[in-house]
Amino acid sequence: MKLVNGSIWTGDGFARGEVAIDGNRIAHTSDDARVIDLRGRFVVPGFIDNHTHFIDGGFQLSRVQLRDTQSPAEIAERIAAHARTLGPGKWVTGGSWDLQPDRALIDAMTPDNPVFVQRLDMHMGLANARALAQAGITRETHDPPGGAIARDADGEPTGLLKDAAMSAMYAVIPKPSLEERVLAVRAALREAGRCGVTSLCDLQIREEPDDLRAYQQVELTTRIHLYTPITSPERLRYATPRLRLAGLKGFSDGSLGSSTAAMFEPFDDDPTNRGLMMQEMEDGSIARWVEEADANDIQIALHAIGDRANDAVLTLFESRPNTRARRFRIEHAQHLNAELVQRFARSGVIASMQPYHAVEDGRWSHTRISGERAKWMYAFRALLDAGAIVTFGSDWTVAPLDPLTGIRAAMDRGVTFAEALRCYTSNNAYALFRDHELGRIAPGMLADLAVLSSDRVEDARVEMTIMDGEIVYES
Repeated sequence: MKLVNGSIWTGDGFARGEVAIDGNRIAHTSDDARVIDLRGRFVVPGFIDNHTHFIDGGFQLSRVQLRDTQSPAEIAERIAAHARTLGPGKWVTGGSWDLQPDRALIDAMTPDNPVFVQRLDMHMGLANARALAQAGITRETHDPPGGAIARDADGEPTGLLKDAAMSAMYAVIPKPSLEERVLAVRAALREAGRCGVTSLCDLQIREEPDDLRAYQQVELTTRIHLYTPITSPERLRYATPRLRLAGLKGFSDGSLGSSTAAMFEPFDDDPTNRGLMMQEMEDGSIARWVEEADANDIQIALHAIGDRANDAVLTLFESRPNTRARRFRIEHAQHLNAELVQRFARSGVIASMQPYHAVEDGRWSHTRISGERAKWMYAFRALLDAGAIVTFGSDWTVAPLDPLTGIRAAMDRGVTFAEALRCYTSNNAYALFRDHELGRIAPGMLADLAVLSSDRVEDARVEMTIMDGEIVYES
């Protein structure tokens, strides 16, 4: 295959010319007679997403959608309509809401269905009365370590559950079957192809062995790098060209949207609250797990949103003997300060960030963090200027999977188009220990490409996705 008459971003710079593919590799020339005339379109390395909840994303495509709702009444109406399609007794899940739902409205409209719909950051969810009853959550239920049950003035649960408190729901919501997971994988792969995503990280929230089995049963059209929970008792090594167990993922704190991000100073709108540090960080469990995984040469990715959490995770990573290139990752790295930015650069710890969060959180984040602290929110520009290793992704389903949406969000905060492309391609390949074969267009690299309609990012859309030398999507 040969792509001709287009413009190219190679990963090192912009160029014009052709891209030759021999089998599943970029080549100097190609014996394949097929020629694709790009007619001026723009070719980039296939996008790599640093952070998704990929199978959840596939499920979410068929669950209740609340991201764009404009009122609590609209949320309740959508949930009720979805419940009617499922039938009595079936769980209503999904959501991705930003505008907080009203449980009283939902209770009135879903008397026969348990409901648990999560906030778009997945650190808070709302349960209706039927779901609370099934989970056994009452006014006598204590907050679990690392979580919170919101209560009204009389001490009754409001239905809002934060972080570890959501585990009670996970315990009673029926788990999808393997067959249902396979269908979700296929739906998610179609979405990835549409978005030009040829490699991604799937960071499991919970240990789900059937996720790996589901991936193994599908012809993958996107390379999957699966990060399983750091609490997993054992670690199986598994790697194929399209599917590999890549590392372990853990949590240090919650999220800004749920007011559970661990901050040095209280939130502006709640002087009593500095967020939640996860119990595993407080009791030393994370440190022990990191030590064990690191000794076995397993990559570690730790979630940290608040400045206090980022400080704690950097301190933990910096304490490891500097004897080899570990490529430790901090997922999100959202709220920093000048010292933390410099520590990222000095330590080589990867800042695994998701630019579109700056857009969605920007609608309300100023009510919780303002002044000098606000200058260090989503500090893409400061980290790049300091020489830190920055990678980009979506956190799908928390934000849209489309990398072009993320690129535009990063550029709105001072990142150049070339820098954003690098953070979505070659930098991510480095973070996955695959920079020798992914993330650039050069002879010998794997033939993973995205063809965009234009090299003007404001106008661009994905028109073709090539993975392993085969067209997997074409508009």
